[in-house]
Amino acid sequence: MTFLGYTRLMARIAVTDGMAKDAVTLLEESGHEVVLGTIGAEDLLNGALSEFDAIIVRSATKIPAAVIEATSDRVRVIGRAGVGVDNIDIEAAAQSGVPVVNAPRASTQSVVELTIGHLLSSLRHIPRSDRGLRNGQWEKKAMKGTELSGKNLGLIGFGRIAQGVGTVAQALGMDIHTYDPYLPPKVAKAQNTILHKNVDTLFANCTHISIHCNLNDETHHLVNAKRLAMMPGRSNDGIDCGNHIVNCARGGIIDESALLEALETGVLASAALDVFEIEPVPADAPLLQHENFHGTPHIGAATMEAQARVGRDIALAVMAVLDGKKCETTVNAHLLD
Repeated sequence: MTFLGYTRLMARIAVTDGMAKDAVTLLEESGHEVVLGTIGAEDLLNGALSEFDAIIVRSATKIPAAVIEATSDRVRVIGRAGVGVDNIDIEAAAQSGVPVVNAPRASTQSVVELTIGHLLSSLRHIPRSDRGLRNGQWEKKAMKGTELSGKNLGLIGFGRIAQGVGTVAQALGMDIHTYDPYLPPKVAKAQNTILHKNVDTLFANCTHISIHCNLNDETHHLVNAKRLAMMPGRSNDGIDCGNHIVNCARGGIIDESALLEALETGVLASAALDVFEIEPVPADAPLLQHENFHGTPHIGAATMEAQARVGRDIALAVMAVLDGKKCETTVNAHLLD
């Protein structure tokens, strides 16, 4: 089949966690067969992917080494419709010669806006006020909040999403601090951001913290009781605003037991999570019962705009690899021969 001026061989592509209709159409109109539907973990381990040339997943489907080894060498590319690839063993994929591609830019704006939404909701007690109204309570005096303006916002990680959050937060009058050991200082300077060489000094200087790094051995429980206790509670503008933390990145970066203790002892005035160590989070989890906590069910990329972008981006990335082309979003390119 000819597409955009060159000949393409049809591939069979499994899409296991859903995909925007336009992206499916793009794949099909390009000459590929798309099979939509969940593949169970046991079937994956028994070689279900051996029937496909490519698989596109989101966060629900797990692709560990054992699944990759069971593909009988047919799978030529694994696509992650989103940013994080912690549900895919990229090293095992590379050892089998399989590129893993993602769509890192598609959900940036959506996660930026959700992060700001959580910050504002925490400081103005929006979730607590709503719950009170539904219970017949008019708690106007108890819901006195604070402003973002004049406060220090610490960003752990300073990639695309964090930079977007920083831009919006600066427009609201916040001063931006960041810790990112892989960030060139000139990038922080260009963004008018204070770059910390040590994550502890970030906590010691910021009453507001937002997480924007990947989950790995280095960042697991990076946010713990010791570091939460370092937060100042009082901002540079002289307001006793308390300490606030938001995580729309990955569960496991924050020690949730330490988070709950910090809320109970008043070390933290609020906490808001879109991601959890265990997902779905159990309904009886103690953290969910605390009045100064609010959360969302991992919806950072769950906007119509982001889903349209992520679908198209991952479809184009997968097709590029199938066509033997170089794909700039190949996350394990450095491991491939």
